Amino acid sequence: MSEPMRMQDVKRHRWWGWGAEGVDFRWETKPDFAAIAKDKVGLDLWNAPRPTTPVLSDLTIPESRMSSTLLNELGAVVESDNVSVDDELRVTHSFGRSLPDLYRVRHEPITRLVDAVVYPGSEDEIAAVLALVLERDLVLIPYGGGSCISGSVTPSPDEERPIVSLNLGRMRRVIDIDEYSGLARVEAGAYGPDLEEQLNLRGWTMGHFPDSFSYSTLGGWAATRSSGMQSDKYGDIEDIVRGLRLVHPRGVMVSKPIPGRDSGPSVHEMVLGSEGRLGVISECTVQVHRLPKVRQVIAYLFPDWASGVEAMHDIARSEVTPAFTRLSDGPETRFSLAMVSEPRGVKATIAARGQDALFAYLRSKGWDTTEGMCLSYVCFEGSKERVAREKAEVKELIGRRGGISLGSGPGDVYDQKKFDTPYLRDFLLNYKVFGDVCETGVTWGDLKNVHARVHERFRQTRSEQGGPGFMFCHLSHSYHGGACLYFTFAIPYTDEDTALAEYQDVKDSIQQEFIDSGGGLSHHHGVGTEHQPWLVDDISEPGAFMVDAVFRATDPGQNLNPGKVLGDRAPS
Repeated sequence: MSEPMRMQDVKRHRWWGWGAEGVDFRWETKPDFAAIAKDKVGLDLWNAPRPTTPVLSDLTIPESRMSSTLLNELGAVVESDNVSVDDELRVTHSFGRSLPDLYRVRHEPITRLVDAVVYPGSEDEIAAVLALVLERDLVLIPYGGGSCISGSVTPSPDEERPIVSLNLGRMRRVIDIDEYSGLARVEAGAYGPDLEEQLNLRGWTMGHFPDSFSYSTLGGWAATRSSGMQSDKYGDIEDIVRGLRLVHPRGVMVSKPIPGRDSGPSVHEMVLGSEGRLGVISECTVQVHRLPKVRQVIAYLFPDWASGVEAMHDIARSEVTPAFTRLSDGPETRFSLAMVSEPRGVKATIAARGQDALFAYLRSKGWDTTEGMCLSYVCFEGSKERVAREKAEVKELIGRRGGISLGSGPGDVYDQKKFDTPYLRDFLLNYKVFGDVCETGVTWGDLKNVHARVHERFRQTRSEQGGPGFMFCHLSHSYHGGACLYFTFAIPYTDEDTALAEYQDVKDSIQQEFIDSGGGLSHHHGVGTEHQPWLVDDISEPGAFMVDAVFRATDPGQNLNPGKVLGDRAPS
């Protein structure tokens, strides 16, 4: 990987959905899925017509506003082979993977797309493109993997100036590893799998595995304050990124990868979460760790949500340091069991029979095995001795709260399938069902209350709308003071004229409840445009004023991803 790859070889989503062509959710292999879809959202998969795949030629695609002169100037910077006005590329780069983005690209007339997609191969080329953007009064939107679900890469429909989507996918190298310090310099366009492959070959891992891992990049993680599944051990991205380089209108801003920064307000922190408003992240220096000798994911069951939450709190307060702890509430546990594939082979069949016998026994003890019991996963890493010691301690802590161990079998399946969930959203959308997620960070003291209030707010909203709906939640990303609550909901729609407004009412009610009950607007999905209405409530008016002042000072011409994070605020 010494040379940047060609533009054509950079991985990208299919234009109408998540991930790769030919990879789809298959409900037929999951014997319990159709029943829960019918029960919760009225989707009759047995009798529903098979949906057709969207076809690009069915779209009316606006012509590029990029003149031949500008295209030649961009081509002179990155070579003409790395500049494209191809229709499919422009569509793909103009929509993130939020549900509104995907619904609009399928069902609504396209009024605005980015006008050219540019693939730089170096920091110098990023700087030259940025200089051209400012000189010619263009708009630049940095693009990592395009997996954002908050509108961060979607251009404003009102933007009249030519828009450049700057795809950093050619810049994917691990430049260097300082093994003594445990730090690696990495180009910002590295996708998760490429990054880990390069590190793993030398015995290292960054340990950052968000749901979007397969289709997101290091620079995108930093620009949106990402969290990975294993943040309990490795930290969130702001803990992992120790230094960075940002191509800024005034030059390259550098933050050193040193411990402790008593240098006034942290410009390093300003860049994290800035979503392209301050410039383009070109490189990050990240913490890396030796690959663990042993890794095991153990599953547990609890009789109810409250018992499971107390156990997760106990683990967070203990001396155990799992890579992650995760607890599904009752509805999510039922959904997870419905996602299990039909057993094949003798071993799988025996395991399924054993599960049935276990559930029958638990029911005899008073457990609600339909939507009351809660499934948990805990990941242990380290030496054989450490893993054995921590498993024993966690088993004792969980036992005190009435939980039982299911062993490593379910955990192995979870580990293998953990990046496949986004494909389910595309599948549901094919059948006129919106499936989406919202997450928030809360203190341990507020966690149970927030969980209950969000569920109630969802039920109330759907009751007012007069339609069915299904919501479930899991606890993840545990900290000393609290954890993340990650909600998933599904609602069917019938009328395409009102579908998105109905969805937005549901999503807005959930977001508002986060704020009303003491949570944050988002734990790790960024702000973009979709979460802007709650930003001032989250960080206060003076806080928003300070952020806005930084954006305006850096980008007075509104050339850098305008409208994201704070929108176009009037000076106050």
